[in-house]
Order: sequence, then C-alpha cells, then structure tokens
Amino acid sequence: MTDDIVASVVRQWQAVNPGLDTGPMEIIGRINRCAALLQQAEDAPLRAAGLTRAEFDLLGAVRRTDRELTPGELARETFSSGAAVTKRLRALQGRALVERRGDARDRRVAHVRLTDEGRALVDRLLPEQLAYERAVLAGLDEGARGELGSRLGELLVQLEGRLGGARR
Repeated sequence: MTDDIVASVVRQWQAVNPGLDTGPMEIIGRINRCAALLQQAEDAPLRAAGLTRAEFDLLGAVRRTDRELTPGELARETFSSGAAVTKRLRALQGRALVERRGDARDRRVAHVRLTDEGRALVDRLLPEQLAYERAVLAGLDEGARGELGSRLGELLVQLEGRLGGARR
C-alpha cells in the first residue's frame, strides 16, 4: 500500500524530533483527512437533488422518527444549532419538502413534518445515497468495513462521554 499524506507528515516529524510520540496524529490526522476528502467529494445523489447533507439530515430525522419534531428536537437529532436548523427549515419549506404547524397550547412552538413530496424524496434518495457511500468504501472488504465501523463507534462513545455532544 502506498503511504498516505499522514504517513509523510509523521515521517517528517520523526526526522526532526525522533522521540516524539506521533501515535495520536496517526489516528486523528487520518480521521480528519478522511472527513475533509469526504466533504470535498460531497454527496453526489444529494447534490443532484439540490440538497446539502445538513438539509438531508433534517429530512432524514423527521422520516426516521416517523413523527413531527420541533426545531429544538431537530437540532438535537442532527447535532446542529437552533439557528442553523431554522435557516435550513426555511429553505426546505420553500421547496415544499416540510410543513410547520403551530402548537395549539404554546404559540412559540412549531411542529415540523414532511410533506408527501419530502417523504418521497427521502425514500428515493436514501437508497441512492447509501449506494454512493458503499461505492466510496468499496476499497475495503466487508470484514474491514465492519471492524472500522466498530472501532470508530468505540471511539465515538468515548469522545462523546469525555468531550460532550452525547445524545440525550
């Protein structure tokens, strides 16, 4: 296997500081580089549908919970700020993908649901998006994908516990 960019950086650090423990850089640097490359590639099926990943995450949250959600619940489900959710909901409502209805008891609260068009879009795009993601990961065999998913899950649980951001 050819060296990746992180291996080159690690070699450079070891050359100028041989005693330096670069182990954390080898993991976190690779995670960050993978994330950057995945963001650069964007999500082709979503982009073709005129959606960002963040917008699709909102639509997906309403679809997978199969109930109306408040903007606050959507923020928690998608790890987004309230302001970002409000902005995205405005755009999605403008495209007739979501509807908001006021709460009968508290006028400050809105409930968000998918329109028929929004539900159909999510149901059409999710298999396409998963196929795209499968193609991105095609260089790893099934065992490697399982192991990587498991290890990243362990890391995520650990980080959420230590650094915050855990789901409530």
